[in-house]
Amino acid sequence: MSTQYLTVSALTKYIKRKFDADPYLERVYLTGEVSNYRRRPNHQYFSIKDDHAVISAVMYRHEFNRLKFQLQDGMKILLIGRVSVYEPGGNYNIVIEHMEPDGIGALFQAYTELKEKLTKEGLFSLPKKPLPRYPKKIAIVTSPSGAVIRDIMTTIKRRYPIVQLELYPTVVQGKESAESIVKNLKKIKKAGDYDLAIIGRGGGSIEDLWSFNEEAVIRQIIDMDIPIISSVGHETDTTLSDLAADVRAATPTAAAELSVPVLAEVLQEIKMREQRLYQTMRSKLALRQEMLNRFMRSYVFRQPNRLYEGHLVRLDQYTSRLQNNVMQTVQSANHRQHQLALRLQNTNPINQIKVLKRDWHQLDEDLHQSMQRYIDSQQQSLHHMMESLDLLSPLKIMARGYSYVTVNDTILTSTDEVEVGQAVSIYLENGQLEAQITAKKEKNDGRNERN
Repeated sequence: MSTQYLTVSALTKYIKRKFDADPYLERVYLTGEVSNYRRRPNHQYFSIKDDHAVISAVMYRHEFNRLKFQLQDGMKILLIGRVSVYEPGGNYNIVIEHMEPDGIGALFQAYTELKEKLTKEGLFSLPKKPLPRYPKKIAIVTSPSGAVIRDIMTTIKRRYPIVQLELYPTVVQGKESAESIVKNLKKIKKAGDYDLAIIGRGGGSIEDLWSFNEEAVIRQIIDMDIPIISSVGHETDTTLSDLAADVRAATPTAAAELSVPVLAEVLQEIKMREQRLYQTMRSKLALRQEMLNRFMRSYVFRQPNRLYEGHLVRLDQYTSRLQNNVMQTVQSANHRQHQLALRLQNTNPINQIKVLKRDWHQLDEDLHQSMQRYIDSQQQSLHHMMESLDLLSPLKIMARGYSYVTVNDTILTSTDEVEVGQAVSIYLENGQLEAQITAKKEKNDGRNERN
């Protein structure tokens, strides 16, 4: 019987099938320490280890985004997952479905991290909006059933029954609670006719109160235009909504007491202010009446002409002073006019025009003579330069019997530059000759001639 060999792929598939079919590996509860963790944009890959072993781990993006805490390298965790085999690499790993820190609750960890994040942004240190002293309309964000709404309404109606209350039925616990709170807060802001809002619910565990620790709820509270009173849980419970709100109340009843005054006290205060106002006005009227009687007894009302005596005297003085000033001004103007007339007569423009006209004729004549002399000088200089240029002209020299010889458009200056039989061109004054060299003779110096 021949032996049958398996391929690596076939063996790996067999092992993976064994892992997938094993009920003990289908749901594994594991504790360990996170190792080799580095945040990736999609799925997360890292290791889980203890003192004696290491296992590869993968957590897909959907499950990872639901974590309530910030995963860190070296953190001890509790996880739930399933063991699987990665066929291309031939290694096994654990696929994590749920994870939370070991030794501290996931919700408390998330609470601490979100509180630290929002504190760094400065959201909890923003200026708080003051509560209105006499609100007319209050919005209440809470569950329509339960003791919270009853306590708030009973307390407010007992203390300040003239205020208008409007309940926004809200889910305050569970998955839909955060969305419900944010939705109703946005409705209140859009309405724009409320003086303040109360957010409340009864006590409970951190899980029950968690919707009031959601980031969306916190940011919506900060974004509100009206003051917010937060009354969530018992006095010992502190949610992030309490920190974000303008006022925190220990109980719903305390929130109602903070939101409105006591009408009886307000009416009593109004009555007291009314009495003080009445007494003040009465005192002022008495004072004004006394002043009026004193004025009526004064000489101004008994002899009103005396009021204007001083003004009439000053009016006469001002009239006399004005007349003198007008006369002085007229005299000064007449004198100045006489002086200007004399100056105008002495500076008659007709005489100046005659002098300027004479000067202009003289300048015109001088200019004409100067231009004529300049033209004669330039013509004489031009004639002289033309004569000099004519003396230097090569044509003038050639007229005396001179010529020049070229070979290939090059002027000959020596017999060494031409060969016997070579064609040359001879240029005379009145034309050009073409010739051929038949012989060359060197120029003899004086000693040869004597020999």
